[in-house]
Amino acid sequence: MKCPYCSHGETKVIETRETEEYIRRRRECMRCGKRFTTYERIERSFVIIKKDRRRERYRRDKLALGIEKACEKRPIPRETIEKMIDEIENDLQNLGKDEIESKIIGDIVIKKLKELDHVAYIRFASVYKEFQDVSSFEEELKKLKGE
Repeated sequence: MKCPYCSHGETKVIETRETEEYIRRRRECMRCGKRFTTYERIERSFVIIKKDRRRERYRRDKLALGIEKACEKRPIPRETIEKMIDEIENDLQNLGKDEIESKIIGDIVIKKLKELDHVAYIRFASVYKEFQDVSSFEEELKKLKGE
């Protein structure tokens, strides 16, 4: 681990704290003595099978971007979105598969957004369900109101 202050490559861990989402470590540089914090997160290593059958490596940032766009300008704290992404990743990991269809991920996301915020849900659904016209959009709104 390189020191962010002097770029020296040798540091020592002073303190470690584990949470459900990550490991937080306080470090001290062996050269300049300055302290800094790092966060470690488990890397999810599975492949996503896209609609057109292409395969691509799972990327947390790509999942986060889609959810963040749906939640844009909504009163949803960043921590809530991060927690949702962590839950989705855990759900995917618990499937125990090396390859997961994008439809499964979309279904999990849409379910969680529906519980969280109806506007974010509709935004995500409009892209995910590929509404072709206004009537399909209205039909989804009717389903949402009918709950």
